[in-house]
Amino acid sequence: MSKLAPGKKVPDFSLPATGGKQMKLSALKGHDVVLYFYPKDDTPGCTLEGKDFRNLHAAFRRKGAVILGVSRDSLKSHDKFCQKYGLDFDLLSDEDERLCKLFDVIKMKNMYGKKVRGIERSTFLIGKDGSLRREWRKVKVEGHAAEVLQAVDAADPEPAKAKPKKKAAPKKKVRAKKAAGKKQTAKRSRK
Repeated sequence: MSKLAPGKKVPDFSLPATGGKQMKLSALKGHDVVLYFYPKDDTPGCTLEGKDFRNLHAAFRRKGAVILGVSRDSLKSHDKFCQKYGLDFDLLSDEDERLCKLFDVIKMKNMYGKKVRGIERSTFLIGKDGSLRREWRKVKVEGHAAEVLQAVDAADPEPAKAKPKKKAAPKKKVRAKKAAGKKQTAKRSRK
């Protein structure tokens, strides 16, 4: 079971990433990090989830957030997956399950009636200070990326622009004007 809980510092980690990079959490300090775990490259649910994050990637970037996908697939598989679907963020290869174990996402699952070990679709939002801000477990893909973006927005709201207030007329004067208008209308209708 994971010792990570919202509000706790996430231990630094380093994993190989797409494009021949080595991704280290400590190098991302000052950015919100969306770390989403998914079962397997190029499968229907994982493809849809990747495309949803891709479609919102510019909005995440505007907020200063970094998206990282994680599975046990090889870098070669990740590179093909990114190229095939135009995923413009890094995928991390966790073949030895170190990061999966840290976040406690390896679970026994039912696959066509058989029990198998696999990644439970989960997402973690790591704050700019390196602490875990939020977690989503047993994720349903539809609408999930947008929900994560809202969570990033909630943590870093843009300053609200004050709207100029209109001066309201005192209520007594408004009532008097309405009453005067009704009297004028009544006089015209009698003529």
